[in-house]
Amino acid sequence: MRPSIVAEQAPLAHLDPVERFRSGLDAAERALFDGLASPAEVQAWLDSIPYSVDPFYRSPRRVLRDRRAHCFDGAVFAAAALRRLGWPPLLVDLYAERDDDHVLAIWQRDGCWGAVAKSNFAGLRFREPVYQSLRELAMSYFEDFYNVEREKTLRGLTLPLDLTQLDALGWMADDDALEQVAQRLDAVDRTPLLTPRMIAGLEPLDARSYESGLLGTDHAGLYRPR
Repeated sequence: MRPSIVAEQAPLAHLDPVERFRSGLDAAERALFDGLASPAEVQAWLDSIPYSVDPFYRSPRRVLRDRRAHCFDGAVFAAAALRRLGWPPLLVDLYAERDDDHVLAIWQRDGCWGAVAKSNFAGLRFREPVYQSLRELAMSYFEDFYNVEREKTLRGLTLPLDLTQLDALGWMADDDALEQVAQRLDAVDRTPLLTPRMIAGLEPLDARSYESGLLGTDHAGLYRPR
């Protein structure tokens, strides 16, 4: 079934950028990339590779070669993989207080939103396309979005960034382009999810949920509030 896209989104670009990307891969990388046949398979592959604690960005090509990614790298890779499957490469940033932001590659089926994401936390990864708005999708991450002091830290989300607008940067294959992608994402309009009164009334996360969300975490990659 052809993915449904809301009218506000830019039209899906022709596939030439994807073919150029594929032509730069070796045979094994191309087979791996082409073998990711659904959003769930993209997520499963991202889950299978280590979480990166490196202080630099990897393009989708380098993620394939290094078999490693952090949150931003993983979302950009997922956007590239979803693009090959026919969805526009869209990113949304979930912004936080006293914590790292979290970036999602988002997609739609039958008018509802889902997401693919790479995370150091168990609960901040895949979402089925069952959310009728991006706010609903973002709020599905709220209880799982916390820092090492058990503070619930999600505060809002950006509008989607369509990466087809940045094809001239070569973001699918050029590591240096990722810094500019990040800057563009930082500049996108933001929508708060909580009021100041809501934030003031938040309770610490319970210990059981805290421990379960850290299953498989690389502690070297955890944000440490001052």
